[in-house]
Amino acid sequence: MLSWNILIDGDLEKWKEFLQQQNADIIGLQEVKDDDLERDVIGFLNKLGYEHTFARTEQIWDGKTYRHGSAIFSKFPIIHSEKIQLEKGDDERAAAYAQIDINGDVLHVFSAHLTHTHQQPSLEQEEEVRKLINRLPSKHVVVVGDFNAIPHSSSIQMMKKILVDTDPISVPTWSVHPEGCISCNPQEIDIKLDYIFVSSDLKTHSLSLASPTHQTTYQY
Repeated sequence: MLSWNILIDGDLEKWKEFLQQQNADIIGLQEVKDDDLERDVIGFLNKLGYEHTFARTEQIWDGKTYRHGSAIFSKFPIIHSEKIQLEKGDDERAAAYAQIDINGDVLHVFSAHLTHTHQQPSLEQEEEVRKLINRLPSKHVVVVGDFNAIPHSSSIQMMKKILVDTDPISVPTWSVHPEGCISCNPQEIDIKLDYIFVSSDLKTHSLSLASPTHQTTYQY
């Protein structure tokens, strides 16, 4: 399982090379665009044999409209998928949800991207997490994504009450992308914002951290 915010205008060749090399069975991505032929991650991964589900969102920042969203890609059959609405308005947020058939067992996978609050406490994030938690089954659950929240935030603590954080030592995963949030100054930030959570019936075998990605292997 791999999770990665590829950034709306991220480096096309770098993420293509990385995703192909990792060869993960299931991939959760954020900031995916489905209408940009120059950054067609969906088409690229489909050609590699992945099925997918995509939850498009729309944000209006500084008067400009951005259309992108979270996605799930799987080498196993996706038997059901949904868009889980987390926040509406000018900063729409959603999670992609897929039920994946793994040799007769159903794995429930969610890929989420929460509101960006410059790492500050956020009632909006807390409400988004509540909506996400309300949709989680009791077992065989994996939730990945860019939560835009630091480990001790109330949003992440809410998730940890329900699911297991596969990275208990909270290794930083913030990208050092030279552009992005001016207020956050991403080149100077060294914190954790991206997570992979699993239900307690799933057993994590290993965790690989390579900023800005998270990857884990598990069994149930």
